[in-house]
Amino acid sequence: MPQPDSFPPPTGDPDKPPQAGFFHVLGAVFASFLGIRKKAAGERDTLSIKPLHVIVAGLLGAAILVTLVLTLVRFVTHAG
Repeated sequence: MPQPDSFPPPTGDPDKPPQAGFFHVLGAVFASFLGIRKKAAGERDTLSIKPLHVIVAGLLGAAILVTLVLTLVRFVTHAG
């Protein structure tokens, strides 16, 4: 039976949080658009979300917002 000291050490840094997934990043950006972030969630996201992912998700969210506003304006102005 092997001794517990003979097992290889676990891989990865236990103090480093796992990287955030795509939907987590989109949720964080959407919540920031609305301004409803808790301080603890923001600090956690600072550690787990890469800045490039936030920029891409922000541009995607802004494009969706502009498209929705333009669609709404066209619908309202062409209704009558």
